[in-house]
Amino acid sequence: MTSRQADVRYSASTWQQPCPPPVSDVRSALVAEIAERVLGLGGGRLLVGIDGFTAAGKTSFGHELAQRIAAAGQRTVLRATLDDFKKPWKDRHLYDREPGEGYYRNAYDYDAARRLLLDPCRSARAASCALCSVDPLTQRDHSAETVPVPADAVLIVDGVFAFRPEIDGYWDFRIWLDVDAELSVRRGAERDQNWAGSDAESIHRNRYLVAERIYLDEVDPLPRMDAVIDNSVFDRPRLLG
Repeated sequence: MTSRQADVRYSASTWQQPCPPPVSDVRSALVAEIAERVLGLGGGRLLVGIDGFTAAGKTSFGHELAQRIAAAGQRTVLRATLDDFKKPWKDRHLYDREPGEGYYRNAYDYDAARRLLLDPCRSARAASCALCSVDPLTQRDHSAETVPVPADAVLIVDGVFAFRPEIDGYWDFRIWLDVDAELSVRRGAERDQNWAGSDAESIHRNRYLVAERIYLDEVDPLPRMDAVIDNSVFDRPRLLG
């Protein structure tokens, strides 16, 4: 490690979660191990995808990993989430995204994710990318707001369905955060009560969980993971593979 902290550049979206403070030596050591494995892939731009059930802790882990890589003092880290690349609500009359299957098939705008974020970060000729397309809360279009992408930047993207065929080929390192389905529903319902109210549990059980099971059945992403982490207990995550 060097003494200089590299930059971490975040999305302009208001759908943000803070980076959690260190909670245990066990967690810090695991994050450090994953950071070393990512950096061990070598120079040039690296793209890291983090997936798992809703409320598995993907965004928090992505922030922790970004901070750890930046602390090495060598490489700028870009942070993005696939939730910032959903189709805008104003177009929802054009497609079905309320039930689980409709959400899986139609909620995310993979064309925008490729065009604005993934293709620029993968191309050596591109000098900038957009870390957000449409803010999922305010619905403001941020696609014209770009950040520089250094030649050795590390892009860390979290989100459900990160390893669908539409975008699976972009990743240099794949992470799956493993939690039980019922724990996902409980965590998600608690997290989203502020906007979903009494419907929060139903949304997570009947929309998100259904969508995620379709994803697992159709795509079967786990055999392609570079790291599978049991994130059931936040301060005691376990590396499963």
